[in-house]
Amino acid sequence: MMTALAAAKAYAATQNTAVLKPSAGQDVAGLDFGSMVKSALNDVMHNTKAAESKITAQVQGKAELIDVVTAISAAEASLETVMAVRDQVINAYQEIMRMPI
Repeated sequence: MMTALAAAKAYAATQNTAVLKPSAGQDVAGLDFGSMVKSALNDVMHNTKAAESKITAQVQGKAELIDVVTAISAAEASLETVMAVRDQVINAYQEIMRMPI
């Protein structure tokens, strides 16, 4: 379960990554929520693949253990960020559905 502290850390991590880094050919003013989510998912995939390649390299004796731990931590942080955003979107949807019409 996502705690408030973990959600705050995940939000702080996104302030430096997804919000301020528009995709190629797009300015910061045109960055919308869908683009931010897509960027965050791309970061998760990139970090996960980097962690997997570091693990493989370490098993083969070509990488240091600290590099593997760092790559896994980066992948975990980006995944927690996406999970925190997902949880907040679900909570917002549930609140909207509970509103009287």
